[in-house]
Amino acid sequence: MRVAVVAVLVALVLLATPLALGIQTSFFADERAELERVALAAAIHVPPQFVAGDQVELPAHERGTDVGVYDLSGRLRDGSGPRKADAIARAAQGGSVARGRAGHQIVVAVPIATGEQVIGVVRASTGTSEVWYRVILAWLGLAGTALVALVTAVVVAHRQARTLTAPLEALSEKAGAVADGDLTARAEGSAIAEIDQVARTQNTMVEHLAQWLEHERHFTSNASHQLRTSLAGLQLGLDAAAADPDADLRAAVTEALEQVRHLQQTVDDVLRLARASHPGVPATARPTAEVVEGVERRWHGTFAAEGRRLDFGVEPGGEDLWIPDRTAEQILDVLLDNALRHGRGAVEVTVREMGVAVAVDVSDEGSLTLGRRAVFERGATTSRAGSGIGLTLAREMAEVAGGRLTLARTAPTTFTLLLPVTEPPPPPE
Repeated sequence: MRVAVVAVLVALVLLATPLALGIQTSFFADERAELERVALAAAIHVPPQFVAGDQVELPAHERGTDVGVYDLSGRLRDGSGPRKADAIARAAQGGSVARGRAGHQIVVAVPIATGEQVIGVVRASTGTSEVWYRVILAWLGLAGTALVALVTAVVVAHRQARTLTAPLEALSEKAGAVADGDLTARAEGSAIAEIDQVARTQNTMVEHLAQWLEHERHFTSNASHQLRTSLAGLQLGLDAAAADPDADLRAAVTEALEQVRHLQQTVDDVLRLARASHPGVPATARPTAEVVEGVERRWHGTFAAEGRRLDFGVEPGGEDLWIPDRTAEQILDVLLDNALRHGRGAVEVTVREMGVAVAVDVSDEGSLTLGRRAVFERGATTSRAGSGIGLTLAREMAEVAGGRLTLARTAPTTFTLLLPVTEPPPPPE
């Protein structure tokens, strides 16, 4: 705003200075023209007998103006003025109007002619103080107008500055809130297109940042949830081998290595889920029977240690169908861990052929109080020990693989996993 006010002030000075000089010049020119008119009017009243000494009756004129008639010798014959003709009056004896200043007076001298012969001079004069008074009044009016223009410019500039700075301050405030960690802060629109563009860009950036951070949080929680289950199985196997002096250490190490490989696959699967932008069939697939057998081998001991029965069954026609193996393993790990921690009684896993898909039912003898949609919401759980992550993760993994996970029944609790059937790889040549 300060720059705008200075610019207006400079513009006013540049405009007012020549205008003030023009006013001064115009007023003095008008005064000389008025004196010339008065002198000409007086010259008309001078008769030819003026040379012989006749008296002259001059017309009335304004107070403060001196009008005098001079003969060619320079002597004042009638009217008012200096007793002897000054240089300006003598110059008019040449037959033309003479103008000039004498001290603090404006002087105009007009020749008196009879035929083509000059017989005298009419001199009219007035003080410059009266003209300066009118000039100063005009200058004051000009200064007042300039002051009004300056005040108006300041008011307009202030309003315009507020119009510009208010959305910028709001934008800065939202940016500060984002910097302090509030990713829900969004810049609001304004009436200025350029600022709106910056606000939209900032909002888009914050949305992408929030999505990225949410993605990272989900990855961390998903990875910790899945690794916890695998690590628990690994620890259980190693503890059992360490507690039994007659245990086959080679078999224990082999099982531990298998659990470690499963841990690596778990990390890869969770990473793939975090980076997935659209559903698609994962790169690896195996027959359903092999997938179920591997899951049963990993979980049988865990359920046995808890005194729970775990049964697997594959209906005819489903054992040779190929499905996304790693996705199926991860989802079944979640469902079995959920049944172990929150379910009751025996757990049954049944594989059914559904044409272009394979259905896997996981049921226990417990019941759910959550609804069919609420059970898959992140953070939803029926016990304080639950994290509310597993079922959400399992559903997301199923959708990324092009499948679907649903709650088929709440009592007894039954989840159904649908996975697309994939083509087996061609035999090696």
